[in-house]
Amino acid sequence: MKQIDTIRLDRLNNGAHFTFHTNTLARVKAETALAEKCAKFVTVYETDLAAEDEALKISQKSLITDDIAAADKLRDSLYRSYRKAVKGMTGFPVANIAEAAKVLAQHIKDYGIDPQMQLDKETGLLTNLCNDLTGKYAAQVATLGFTDVVTQLAEANERVNTLIEERDNEYAARTVGAMKTARTAVDEAYRQLVQVVNAFVLIEGEDAYAAFIDLQNSVILRYKQDAFTRPEEEEEDPEA
Repeated sequence: MKQIDTIRLDRLNNGAHFTFHTNTLARVKAETALAEKCAKFVTVYETDLAAEDEALKISQKSLITDDIAAADKLRDSLYRSYRKAVKGMTGFPVANIAEAAKVLAQHIKDYGIDPQMQLDKETGLLTNLCNDLTGKYAAQVATLGFTDVVTQLAEANERVNTLIEERDNEYAARTVGAMKTARTAVDEAYRQLVQVVNAFVLIEGEDAYAAFIDLQNSVILRYKQDAFTRPEEEEEDPEA
């Protein structure tokens, strides 16, 4: 008597797990008679799978990360240009310009900002530096004609800070363990559906279900051979 084989779904990585269930659900729904007999279980399976889909989406890298990288690249370019320009004017043959440049060069040295430093640290230091440049060193900045540059640097730095805050809020909104919870629910819904199908085979015979079971078992075999993660390859759920 044909029966649907068992499979250790917990050994599938997140992508393979979602694909296995998505395709299984599609096969069940394609078998109209089977889908109608198991309607209650199919509905639960579909609902739980939709929740896993959502959890899978939010477990991926935030798109804001790319925006942060772009904003960080811009502010780093502005800062390097400002630093280079100040250094270049310390030897300017006009006394007040050279003096203003020396003051700002020392200011830059005091902060020791490295555009490669940790993102939040750089953001904080640049915030303080820009506040100085629009405050106690505003006169020197004006003497060198760098007021617009400082304004753009401050705006670029604030853009990075705003995006970091948005990403933090996005991460905070995620449900802790969402992916793990969703996978468990889907696996249970699948297990119950399989039990029902196998029970129908025992009660009614296998003829009406043979084609579906053969196809499902061939897929299960392929996953066992190709898609199972070895212990050292298992993915860590970032939400677990």
